[in-house]
Amino acid sequence: MHRVRPFLAALALAVGVVPARPGLTQAPAAAPTSAGTQAAVPAGPRPAERIKSLDPTTDGVEVAAWHYPPPEGVTPLATVLIVHELGGSHRTVEPLAKALQAGGCTVVAADLRGHGDSTLPNASAGESDPAKRLRPKDFEMIAASAEGRMRDQAGVRGDIECLRSWIKRSTDAGKLPRAPLYVVGSGLGALLASAWTIADASWPDIASGPQGREVAGLVFVSPPFVAKGLKIAPLLASEPIGRTLPVMVVAGQGDREATKVFDQLKRQRQGSWYDSRFPPGEARNASPVPAAEASALMFTVPTDRSGDALAATRAARGDPASLILAFLKLKQAEEP
Repeated sequence: MHRVRPFLAALALAVGVVPARPGLTQAPAAAPTSAGTQAAVPAGPRPAERIKSLDPTTDGVEVAAWHYPPPEGVTPLATVLIVHELGGSHRTVEPLAKALQAGGCTVVAADLRGHGDSTLPNASAGESDPAKRLRPKDFEMIAASAEGRMRDQAGVRGDIECLRSWIKRSTDAGKLPRAPLYVVGSGLGALLASAWTIADASWPDIASGPQGREVAGLVFVSPPFVAKGLKIAPLLASEPIGRTLPVMVVAGQGDREATKVFDQLKRQRQGSWYDSRFPPGEARNASPVPAAEASALMFTVPTDRSGDALAATRAARGDPASLILAFLKLKQAEEP
């Protein structure tokens, strides 16, 4: 437990939510340390790099993706893969990507098929909004990772799996620092992230070692209970998401869908959840454990924003980026 304590202060700072202002996009500047002196300035952000060596999906989609490296000389806290919402792109989650990057993470964000710069099979030249043509089978393909015994030779490899393959190759080659993998799903992206995490956990071990169970934790931003014919309930009932992996839900105030998602997690993790709306000591539905001991957590941000717009919200504290960073630090501190 003594390894967790240094990060309790960080989590307390993050959950000490202050009212968010709709137009607020940056945290206030740090105050000077004393007269005539100035606080040390951390290394500036490194520019995002478009990934040029990403394999196409097995159905021929060219996925456009970007890598946000951590500050120079920083040992990364985690590698974070961000999955945007329907109608979004890497641009709509870029404020979150840059905030996590500045916080010491390696971040990868992509345009899912039919979004941004990514293609869609059989798309017409000049088609203005191919994402509108996406059907349930397309969403299933985005999260697909299956067929065969050797993962790197999978017969079915979707958008997210191609990102994971690039991360693994780059890490094995020493081009990316090794760090635990966390997945952040925004809006419909939470369902896609869940489905892919289940596929990741399904790969069997081989003689050279494990080739699955690479995800260390999940963050859902405004997760819907049902979207585009996809239901999150059976995904939450799976072993890795329902019972094993650390999961944090972040939502705007009054988000009933996200609350419904978290309520199912609570039922499956009796005695191991923390709801910031009902902390220990509250008379109403009090959380059974402190945040530092919970495997499933929910935090609300005082705004009516949702999805990528919520993910991009910045404030002095209590915004999604600071909550996610505190979550990552807390979970990493628990590792033996």
